Amino acid sequence: MNDGIIGVILAISLILVLSPHFSRLIGLPTAPIEIVLGSILAILGIIDTTNNIFFLIAHVGFLYLMFLAGLEVNIKSIFKMPKAYIVQSIYFLMIMWGLALLFGFTFNLNPVLIMILPLISIGILATLSKEYGKEARWIKLSFLIGTIGEVLSIIALTIFEASSNVSGLHELFSKIGLLLVFLLAIWILYLIFKTLFWWHPELKTILMPNNNVSDGKYQDVRLAMGIFFIMISIMLKLHLEVAFGSFIAGVFIATFFHHHQELEEKIASFGFGFLVPIFFVYVGASFDLKNIFIVEVLEITIILLFSMFAIRIVAAFILSFITNKRQVLLIAFALSMPLTLMIAVATIAYESSSIVEFEYYAVILASLLEVIISMIVIKKLVKQ
Repeated sequence: MNDGIIGVILAISLILVLSPHFSRLIGLPTAPIEIVLGSILAILGIIDTTNNIFFLIAHVGFLYLMFLAGLEVNIKSIFKMPKAYIVQSIYFLMIMWGLALLFGFTFNLNPVLIMILPLISIGILATLSKEYGKEARWIKLSFLIGTIGEVLSIIALTIFEASSNVSGLHELFSKIGLLLVFLLAIWILYLIFKTLFWWHPELKTILMPNNNVSDGKYQDVRLAMGIFFIMISIMLKLHLEVAFGSFIAGVFIATFFHHHQELEEKIASFGFGFLVPIFFVYVGASFDLKNIFIVEVLEITIILLFSMFAIRIVAAFILSFITNKRQVLLIAFALSMPLTLMIAVATIAYESSSIVEFEYYAVILASLLEVIISMIVIKKLVKQ
């Protein structure tokens, strides 16, 4: 083992240990602190993002974060929510996408940047749920809107990725068709399992026995991890977005095995205690802080930040029919952190030459600042 990987291991270990203490000292959640520390250590040459082992573990951390986000979504609970909530959520997304086009054309943005503006990812929303409690009304509404928005965002990401890698329209339509068939298959599986478990509820106990049973110890975690990796394998085989598969695996567990309440705590403790922080450190390390002094980067970053916050705040006021103004703002900022999807789109676009270098750096910087600003604002609003 060379000195480089030893340095990475030691640096990450220190960040894992110290970031919660910095969090309490500064009054910020650990995620943005880990991102900033990762960037600082990369500048000092202590962390190297080209290290394959570091990249692999960070990527697994990202997939695990999407899995944890899925665990927060119970489809049965969503369908039980008042119809007005679902209708208002759809209005929110329609207004946001419309405003994204308006802002994009107003500022004459690159088409890729316009597509980035309305992206929604509930990966980091899972960390908010952990901190503020998933029973909070604004958290529930954020997950409802975020789940629908994330599916739309990942479909947009998959189509964009396909259009960047395919050679013709026929191949592109084949990829989109495959995605639609996959979504239909998932829906059919949901209906099958819903019916099966309704007629034979004892199957849930057979698949996931009580931990008090001698041969059932850790079976809940094993089943969850099995579904997680099976779904990843399916997505890799179909050449579809792997993060989407991780998210669906989490949704499946939350929907059909929600009676095993301690399971979520077991899985989350490992994720937020180890894998997810490594992903945040990698995100920070992949961005060189020197780029914030480039004028073009700053200009695009400011436009992206203003546009992304504005379209969500304006769209969120449609929700004032079902909740109060403070919670409306909480929802808007909770849905303003599509860090993972922004980085994914920016990386694909940069590698396919759809955006230039300073636009790539601007997207990365904007995604980091959105997390930090949103976390601070949410903390202030919750205190009120």
